[in-house]
Amino acid sequence: MFDKLKGVEDRFQELERLLSDPKVVQDREAYQTYIREHAEIAPIVTAFREYKRVDRELDDSLELLHDDDPEMKKMAAEEVDRLEKEKDRLKEELKVLLIPKDPLDDKNVILEIRAGTGGDEAGLFAGDLFKMYQRYADGRGWKVDVMDHHTTGVGGLKEIIASINGKGAYSRLKFESGTHRVQRVPTTETQGRIHTSAVTVAVLPEAEDIEVNIDANELKVDVYRSSGPGGQSVNTTDSAVRITHLPTGLVVTCQDEKSQHKNKAKAMKVLRSRLLDQMVREQNEQRSQDRRSQVGSGDRSERIRTYNFPQGRVTDHRIGLTLYRLESILQGDVDEVIDSLVTYYQSQALQHAERLDG
Repeated sequence: MFDKLKGVEDRFQELERLLSDPKVVQDREAYQTYIREHAEIAPIVTAFREYKRVDRELDDSLELLHDDDPEMKKMAAEEVDRLEKEKDRLKEELKVLLIPKDPLDDKNVILEIRAGTGGDEAGLFAGDLFKMYQRYADGRGWKVDVMDHHTTGVGGLKEIIASINGKGAYSRLKFESGTHRVQRVPTTETQGRIHTSAVTVAVLPEAEDIEVNIDANELKVDVYRSSGPGGQSVNTTDSAVRITHLPTGLVVTCQDEKSQHKNKAKAMKVLRSRLLDQMVREQNEQRSQDRRSQVGSGDRSERIRTYNFPQGRVTDHRIGLTLYRLESILQGDVDEVIDSLVTYYQSQALQHAERLDG
């Protein structure tokens, strides 16, 4: 590990020399590349230098343990105890910092939420989940843009697709993909029986044009009138767009904008993101399943998280985390859940890296 850290520090010093070179400064593309790399490894170098400083101070304090002055020995022992704890903490921090970063972490997100089993109640909870993510995004200063949605007759959502733009959006939301189960008494239930419903969530990294090359000849584009609840026409022009990617069979529709051009642009953004997600999953063993496997079938038995209203409880089944503050979580206060998931998957990656090193 320390050989790796020394190599990172050497590269950091080299980047600092390059960034002060007038020739590099004049080369805008090279300068931006170097400054991004410099920013990425700066936290590692800072922690490594702090580790070395603590290590030097620990050596000095260990020598003072042999001092003839009892008071000095006592002070040195206390300092040794503090510095050993700090050294251990920094060592663990460095292990985490050295875990290879997911190259998709800085991307914006395409969020897809669909009602699964449970009828109207599933649609209502799909709406609740979208509001939860919307509030979470608002709290972090991210921009949410609804790209397509289909409502139910009782005010719920059959489906909603939205883009979430902001720094680190994918890194925070990527573990939300899967089936979310809700247990509560519907307002229509006269006997007070608890009803179980399911909603599927898919979080896709937003793809850029250069990452996914789409041949226009492989697309089938249909336009039609936008429709609202009950099937009535939303406007009088053929502004809604349906794009079919013929090689994969992926179909994307968008009708939220009044402009056909804007709907087509949004539909293409969703299509590119779905294709990128598919490519990444094919290349990565951990993402080898297709989207249908990622989110499950929407059946209530396939779940990553349960929201139990009678008990005010939220349970994430992947990490065994249970929190009794359902209302605040649905208001967008989900950082504790996400932080716990990030920590868990970091530890899994760390164990994997240590096995490889061993």
